[in-house]
Amino acid sequence: MGTAEFSLKERDRKRLMKDRLVRFAVSAGGVGVLAALVLIFVYLAMMVLPLFSDAKFTPDIAQQAISTPDPVAIGIDDYGEHAYVISQQGQVDFWHLNTMETQPTESVDLGNEYTLFSRSLPENGWYAFATPQGQITLFQPSLNSIANGQGRTFAPEVVDVSPSFDLSTPQSSLVSFQFSYDQQLTLVGFYQDKQVRVRWENEDGSLESYQFPLPFEHLDQMLLTPDGKTLYLLSASELVVAKKIQQRFEVREIVDLSLGQSKHKVAHMDLLSGAYSLLVTHDDGLVSQWFDVLSDGQRRLTHIREFKLASELQFLLPDTYRKGFYSFYTNGMVQSHYTTSEKLVIFKRAYQKVPQMAAMSKNEQFLLALSGSTLNLAHLDNPYPEISLSSLWQKVWYESYPEPEFVWQTTSASNEFEAKFSLVPIAFGTLKAAAFAMLFAIPIAVFGAIYTAYFMTPTMRRIVKPSIELMEALPTVIIGFLAGLWFAPIVESHLPSVVALFFLLPLSMLAVGIFWHSLPRRWLSRLPNGWHAAILMPVLVLVTVVTISQSGNIESWLFDGDVRVFLAQHGIDFDQRNALVVGFAMGFAVIPTIFTIAEDAIFSVPKHLSDGSLALGATQWQTLTHVVLLTASPGIFSAIMMGLGRAVGETMIVLMATGNTPIMDWNILEGMRTLSATIAVEMPESEVGSSHYRILFLAALILLMFTFAVNSVAEWVRQRLRDKYRAL
Repeated sequence: MGTAEFSLKERDRKRLMKDRLVRFAVSAGGVGVLAALVLIFVYLAMMVLPLFSDAKFTPDIAQQAISTPDPVAIGIDDYGEHAYVISQQGQVDFWHLNTMETQPTESVDLGNEYTLFSRSLPENGWYAFATPQGQITLFQPSLNSIANGQGRTFAPEVVDVSPSFDLSTPQSSLVSFQFSYDQQLTLVGFYQDKQVRVRWENEDGSLESYQFPLPFEHLDQMLLTPDGKTLYLLSASELVVAKKIQQRFEVREIVDLSLGQSKHKVAHMDLLSGAYSLLVTHDDGLVSQWFDVLSDGQRRLTHIREFKLASELQFLLPDTYRKGFYSFYTNGMVQSHYTTSEKLVIFKRAYQKVPQMAAMSKNEQFLLALSGSTLNLAHLDNPYPEISLSSLWQKVWYESYPEPEFVWQTTSASNEFEAKFSLVPIAFGTLKAAAFAMLFAIPIAVFGAIYTAYFMTPTMRRIVKPSIELMEALPTVIIGFLAGLWFAPIVESHLPSVVALFFLLPLSMLAVGIFWHSLPRRWLSRLPNGWHAAILMPVLVLVTVVTISQSGNIESWLFDGDVRVFLAQHGIDFDQRNALVVGFAMGFAVIPTIFTIAEDAIFSVPKHLSDGSLALGATQWQTLTHVVLLTASPGIFSAIMMGLGRAVGETMIVLMATGNTPIMDWNILEGMRTLSATIAVEMPESEVGSSHYRILFLAALILLMFTFAVNSVAEWVRQRLRDKYRAL
């Protein structure tokens, strides 16, 4: 009796090892994909979380005792190493910080005895002294450092400007004055005769002067914008706003800054960086922000927002370039608020008592405070004050805007630019682009999949299905290029016919169906079932060609010869690259994804289910709607969700065919900007580590979370549908 060879067991052992290796490889691949997704999420979160972190304030990193008498202003360089102190006597002393020196490194005497002092905005860095007789001296301390082989050498200087005119008047001496020195010098003086007079230099070098017609009983403060065109005159809580018109100043309005409440009496005013906004400090610690708003064709100074601070508030220090301010309190507390985001970024007890004055470096990294005769230097790490949940997702009232709005605008030529980081417009644009693309793609893809899988002959299916699947291999950059540079101009020049095709194509298909159904049976039998699309396609092409050729006649008939004018008259804007173009182009890219998955799901329905239904007397249509589609519904739903995921994350098509305008309007004839397109366009231009840079990572994180949420919901719904119709 023969015995079985051991080789069979050997082969079984090899197969078992191969199975285990394959199972391990597949499992490792799956775990690797999940790990990669988790790592991507973690990396994006690490880039985003610093946006919402607190700022850091480190006081007393350097101290320096000074001997400058009666200081009226101080300043600090961008390295936190040197400072200047200006005395009431017109002396500018330069000090090296954190040394034992009792004398300044250098001292400059401006050479006169002055009684009045004024300053410009911190970013300009100009100061002015004046005598009661109106003689003005302008100067700008400069904390220069010269780089050489041994490092940096401190080389301070004072730029002294002797203006070609002053505020002298034979009538009365000065009580206070203000100036602006951008391109031309403008001087404003309040005199003992209670008159306010303005003198300025024109572009051609000529001098002009203006005196307000009515005297002021008293003035508590005067502020002049750097361009010399807006003058604010404060008397108690009443503010006079005067605008320069040609060769005179006209009072535009008188504003009650106390908001009609005596407890809000005004203590002081400051110009926020850029000089578009007023920061008003009230006696009860309230700080309110005001700026011009265009309403009914006129600009009015409007109360925008307020910050409820403590009544122990002593003074404010606006940021050099950003739209924030620091507040100093009697007990030595320091706070920092950012106006746009209304965010409290610093809250720290930094000093034993309130300093006499403070100054900030131009790079906003160092804060210098004078307490008694000691300079105290603090380091600031406040990189993202403009970011808060409210500034990202709620309407914000930006400077000079007529009302609170959602705005995405990240760059400007001005250093004092108010960054606008609302994610709502670009998130809205993403949903708008995906919605119109899916409206175009879902009916075509799903109904095409139904017809191909259930009605089409096998011969024709073998031609149609691979052809549609090949569409998915087209690079999206090519589709976007054709949509933006070829299809969009066609839509613009033939807009009436394109809109007419939305109605004519379905009607023509219905008419062909009715006509086909009315033909004699003997004619219908000559064409095999499943080849009806071969008859319908030429008809659709013919209707499209005829309709486009008659675009001019349609425009003359329905829109009085110009559809663009007709739309404008009805308040509808039109952009060449719009949601209609994106719907066609991105829908064209999404159709293969939805079609392929949906067609496979329908074609995979077991044949015995449809045969059993037909055998029980159901028609093909009843079998399709009650058996086939219900069984294939999980796969069809998955196909739609896959298409939605691709539409949301699409970049090149929306980048080239939308116009990239971050507006919020469902108008199909206007463009939009999406999250993915924003990342692609602005990431190469953003500064690494800046707020703009990290917000782009936040946009990527939002896309990832949205896709994850959609896929999770889709899987949950698919599983429910699968369990429900498994009994079929």
